[in-house]
Amino acid sequence: MTKNKEEEIIEYYVNTPCMGGNIYGVQQASQYYFGKDVKDTGSVQVQVAILTKRIQALTAHLKANDKDHVARRSLLILVGQRKSLLSYLERNNRDAYIKLIQELGLRK
Repeated sequence: MTKNKEEEIIEYYVNTPCMGGNIYGVQQASQYYFGKDVKDTGSVQVQVAILTKRIQALTAHLKANDKDHVARRSLLILVGQRKSLLSYLERNNRDAYIKLIQELGLRK
């Protein structure tokens, strides 16, 4: 697979899924929910949003492929990373934390 083809697949994967309402893709979701460009990956909110989308995709994959142990392990790692980022945000900016959880529909 060529580098360009890989980038096309990744771009399609990231920019196609519905993020709620009429918002499609990480770029639109980042701008709508956080008022930030997706290139601002240093933002905790954007990182959590990206991890949440990846977790949702892996969860859907595991429903169809319940014996995929590598994907299950990856899911656990992503959930742990998201939990760490959410804990950091909760300690440092409680209002942003509450807003983020509500916007992403995370249960806490």
